[in-house]
Amino acid sequence: MSSIMKMLMFTWLAIVSVNALADTEIERSNPYAMVEQVANKTFARFHQDFDTIQADPDHLKLIVSEELMPYIDYKYASYKVMGSHLRSTTPEQRKQFVNAFKAYLVATYAQAFTEYTNQQVKFEPARAFDGEKMIDVHVQIVEPNRPPIKVQFRVRRLKDDTWKAFDLVAEGVSLLSSKSKEISNLIRQNGIDNVIADLRARTDDHVVLEAEGN
Repeated sequence: MSSIMKMLMFTWLAIVSVNALADTEIERSNPYAMVEQVANKTFARFHQDFDTIQADPDHLKLIVSEELMPYIDYKYASYKVMGSHLRSTTPEQRKQFVNAFKAYLVATYAQAFTEYTNQQVKFEPARAFDGEKMIDVHVQIVEPNRPPIKVQFRVRRLKDDTWKAFDLVAEGVSLLSSKSKEISNLIRQNGIDNVIADLRARTDDHVVLEAEGN
């Protein structure tokens, strides 16, 4: 994993550490509440299933799939990542790419969970969002003896007036933009079918706990 990707994934994990409450009902119509509540619920599940994770680290993939991914607009993100290549793909290729990219995100987030170290997180107060189609939820990741990390969690309004996240920007670096450049180059060089196969192969990698990887 690149240093930029690692920082972005690690930042998301810091976000999901705040005031975890497993029974929170997600407020999908409020983007600020949604981001914070999804964070709480995801990390509460992490604590609840800690022993299971120690026995089977791949269980983290299940947690990410069940608690986080329902609030990620992975189809929109997938299409953005494909960029101009989207027009030259068939409906079946697009479907396969979306599924492969979703699974890749699950595996990536699951591995990043192993690097959590109890950072403090400060969410910005909610602002008016009537009429807005996309907003950034600003967050600061605070660690002792280090400058705070500034983060924007990008969310978009859907047709039913609910909101989903589609990108994470840490210190000016966009996860979506970085992956778009990488994958767009691979599609141009190797073709969409080979990129789909590559994403699936990455998804098959097992989660390795931090202690095991040292």
